[in-house]
Amino acid sequence: MSQPCSPRAAVFSAGSWGTAVAKIMADAGTDVIVHARRSEIAEAINTHHRNPGYFPDVDLPTTLTATTDPAAALEGADYLVLSIPAQSLRASLAAWSPYIGPDTVIVSLMKGIEAATGKRASEVITEVTGIPAERVAVLSGPNLAREIMAGQPAAATVACPDEAAAVGVQQACHTAYFRPYTSTDVTGCELGGALKNVIALAVGIASGMSVGANAEAMLITRGLAETTRLATAMGASPATLSGLAGLGDLVATCNSPLSRNRTFGTHLGRGLSVDEATAATRQTTEGVKSAEAVLALAHAYDVDMPITDVITALLNGKVTLGQATAALMQRPPKPER
Repeated sequence: MSQPCSPRAAVFSAGSWGTAVAKIMADAGTDVIVHARRSEIAEAINTHHRNPGYFPDVDLPTTLTATTDPAAALEGADYLVLSIPAQSLRASLAAWSPYIGPDTVIVSLMKGIEAATGKRASEVITEVTGIPAERVAVLSGPNLAREIMAGQPAAATVACPDEAAAVGVQQACHTAYFRPYTSTDVTGCELGGALKNVIALAVGIASGMSVGANAEAMLITRGLAETTRLATAMGASPATLSGLAGLGDLVATCNSPLSRNRTFGTHLGRGLSVDEATAATRQTTEGVKSAEAVLALAHAYDVDMPITDVITALLNGKVTLGQATAALMQRPPKPER
């Protein structure tokens, strides 16, 4: 009796989180091929089973392969896993769309808001490809890539309007060290992932200024409050924001030095300019790219987001660190809800 074929996943691209999820899926028994922009990365993965650009010290599963050819990566793929900067999604996906199969499920790992439109990644995906929302899933949670590459325990939420599709993704990435849960709240999962990056910038700034653990805890707690206000105004379930894709992701991103958003904020808090912090961080920092779009959504939905407001002003050079701190601490007192 023949054995059922393993699902096949094409992971675009070979950055830190894309590589980590490719490893997870390969460890789960999924047939994985990574699309790398640079030929030397693809060759290193195929020959030495390592990604020298991000994890030169970590062995990848020998079953995991790579290519620079998007058509070859997507041939016969059950899943297209997207892990690219949110601001380049639209143009990249337009180029890749002709190779996407009629039944392929797209899985978004992206945690940003498109600056030009204020749209979430899943909305951009359906708009560009014409693929129905029922074939677009989101994976989000407290997932620091370096820890996952070391096999340390982690969990995430897989959200899709089609529960069966969510379960399929869940099975394709369930390992002894990675536990995915399912949900149908795509909006909540995406907004939790995108908005926590802005809050992590604020917590990083507090860390860089050495203003204490109380201040960091305050920012995390009030950050969750404003994130929940906007997400629920946009149709998300409050429960999602208290789960892995909300509170869980917020805590991990705000507290860990492995978080690029917290790290970027720490650089700002120590007195670096935005350009200097960008150079020091070296990787895409979605909170910086999305802050203004998040604030525009808050205005559109008439939601008060004071931390996001101050961080956006700071990034745009409209206030100093001292003024930003004063703006938050001198807000009128009110009941906590």
